[in-house]
Amino acid sequence: QVQLVESGGGLVQTGGSLRLSCAASGRTFSTLTMGWFRQAPGKEREFGATIWSYATTYYADSVKGRFTSSRDNAKNTVYLQMNSLKPAGTAVYYCAGRRAIAWTVVPTEYACWGQGTQVTVST
Repeated sequence: QVQLVESGGGLVQTGGSLRLSCAASGRTFSTLTMGWFRQAPGKEREFGATIWSYATTYYADSVKGRFTSSRDNAKNTVYLQMNSLKPAGTAVYYCAGRRAIAWTVVPTEYACWGQGTQVTVST
């Protein structure tokens, strides 16, 4: 388990872009599989993207082709580049970590969570 802190959220117009960062403490970040989730008001937390320790990625259909996750293990940081943002993307975005090798879209399978960062996409 590591401490995670998200940043980079804000207000953006439809079609715009934001780059979220998730900074991790500790010395085991490079071994972690990281995930990005989002939660809109009144909605369940939903999966957006995952990136393995070796940088292979998987994306939800809702963001595929628009969002890109990457990581810089030297900086203990994972990123989510969000392009072509839509109002449906308005939510609190969270990063999470797990040590299991297998990918998962289930939030409860991730042991470590950040505090979240608000993303608001205006029409």
